[in-house]
Amino acid sequence: MAVEIKTVTDIHQIGQAQWDKCAGFDNPFVSFAFLSAMEDSGSTTAETGWQPFHLVAEDETGDVIGIVPLYVKGHSYGEYVFDWSWAEAYERAGGRYYPKLQSAVPFSPVPGPRLLVAKDHPDPDSVRNALINGMTILPEKLGMATLHVTFCSGDESQLMEQAGFLARTGMQYHWRNRDYQNFDDFLGALNSRKRKNLRKERKQVLEAGYSFKALRGDDLKSDHWDRFYHFYRDTSDRKWGQAYLTRDFFDLLHDRIRDRTVLVCAFNDDEMVAGALNLIGSETLYGRNWGTIDRTPLLHFETCYYQAIDIAIEHGLKTVEAGAQGEHKIQRGYEPVITHSAHLIADPGLKRAVAQFLTQERNHISQDRDYILSEHSPYRKEPSGS
Repeated sequence: MAVEIKTVTDIHQIGQAQWDKCAGFDNPFVSFAFLSAMEDSGSTTAETGWQPFHLVAEDETGDVIGIVPLYVKGHSYGEYVFDWSWAEAYERAGGRYYPKLQSAVPFSPVPGPRLLVAKDHPDPDSVRNALINGMTILPEKLGMATLHVTFCSGDESQLMEQAGFLARTGMQYHWRNRDYQNFDDFLGALNSRKRKNLRKERKQVLEAGYSFKALRGDDLKSDHWDRFYHFYRDTSDRKWGQAYLTRDFFDLLHDRIRDRTVLVCAFNDDEMVAGALNLIGSETLYGRNWGTIDRTPLLHFETCYYQAIDIAIEHGLKTVEAGAQGEHKIQRGYEPVITHSAHLIADPGLKRAVAQFLTQERNHISQDRDYILSEHSPYRKEPSGS
């Protein structure tokens, strides 16, 4: 199979039809609508340190058969798979770590495909291999030290590891729908203490005078986005010091993907005081950003976690992915899952040091997950032999 590999610095050079033919519609974060909103709004630019540099595979007729969403990074912000210590060690030894190449959903720790292959292609494995081969030559060609593929699938990580990438694991907390018909069904699966705690938390928030609306599609208005952007900026300024997403991004998101967007809004009387942005995939509700001007305890849990569970049950979705970190999610029904990334490092010395670190890290993460599931699971233990 003759394949041409090239890179483009503007997603519109590929076009929506060709992009979505490869990205599909299961995960909205790799869709043309979402990633083009990032670019067109000025959220992913060279100035923000996220210069689009998408890798494209074309067949002999010029048709796009594969894509890797790719960016040139001038820093390691907005990634959630941390390599700050690698950069520091390499530069202390006289190397130049930045700029680097990064395949990711910008600013979001969202697991999903990174090797996007045309759904109608007769030999998808060959296309994936061509994309991986294309990535392996890029750092040397561009004079860069590393290329990182974060929050990819486990299968993709294995393929890249076979091509010389270093495999890395992480851990997130996801909620799994066990065919629940309503929230009470979910509560019934928890052990008694956790069930009582969740009921108490939800009751306290309602008794404090808060109400909630899950707005989607045309129910979302500009005023809601104005208010949510205010929350987003407040949270970003306090926690990270920089808000990457522009106000225009939310308008473009609304224009291009509002049917798959759910904004959970919390109200106190008639005032919107908090919001949580979610996107709907074919099987998963993806929690993304949240913000508030109200520091009331438990408001975050209700807005981000319990409302998301309600939405997933209502729509028959299998999973809620509520972002990175957060051991507090465990007692609220979210379980630890392993995430994957792959890292191409050109310098042999840095590669050896990182490989040793990743082996130790992988063992710790596996042990932590096993311990959480065995000792801290909120779910009722089934009788032995059942």
